[in-house]
Amino acid sequence: MTSPILNQIGAVFIPVSDIERSKNWYCRLLGLPLDGEVLFGHLYVIPMQGPGIVLDSRIFTASAVLKVPSFHLNTEDIDAAYDFVKESGAELLTDIEHDHWFNFKDPDGNVLMICRC
Repeated sequence: MTSPILNQIGAVFIPVSDIERSKNWYCRLLGLPLDGEVLFGHLYVIPMQGPGIVLDSRIFTASAVLKVPSFHLNTEDIDAAYDFVKESGAELLTDIEHDHWFNFKDPDGNVLMICRC
């Protein structure tokens, strides 16, 4: 039997408390323009290459905050990425591990990972 479900990830949802603040924070982190539109008052789809990231303030609760990374963002220069995140004021949770990855928090406490790929 052939499944009608594709083996593709469309998007990952991140719960955020303030959609405008989070939109601006993620766009600055990723070097994207800040002019994107918030949809329906609570959704922002970050323009990504590959699977999307959707910020959603409607699903935000303290218990919904990502306590472990659900995905990682790619970099070709892990040291520069670490310095950039550190200078942004984000809370770093790890140093660069195995010269390959590190974890940090967004303004709502969601744990994110950047990985050298």
